[in-house]
Amino acid sequence: MKKWFVLKAVKIALFVTLAVLVFGFFVMSLWNWLIPTLFSGPVIGWWQAIGLLVLSKILFGGFHGGPRRQWGGRHARGYWRQRMEEKMANMTPEERERFRKQCGGWAWRREEPKPDIEPQSSGI
Repeated sequence: MKKWFVLKAVKIALFVTLAVLVFGFFVMSLWNWLIPTLFSGPVIGWWQAIGLLVLSKILFGGFHGGPRRQWGGRHARGYWRQRMEEKMANMTPEERERFRKQCGGWAWRREEPKPDIEPQSSGI
């Protein structure tokens, strides 16, 4: 068990290191290709590119906790799905059909509840 954990930690560390190297190189290349030509800006190095990545994460991405955040990930979709289910449950079948036609048919393609049918006997 301990050996497996160590191997997994090494793999994660290698992956993170490779990702930082690749993303840093990518940002540096894009910056040096576009900014000096378009805006007569400076050429940057790899460490400055990593700094730009960190700065953009702070400014635009923040440090929230992944899928647990309130307005993103799985929870936001679940919230809106629940609200739509509540609306549809309170509609008559005619209102549902009118709503589907107004939305172009793409909205809410949930099957209607099927009536309970008793199983037929096989006659054996």
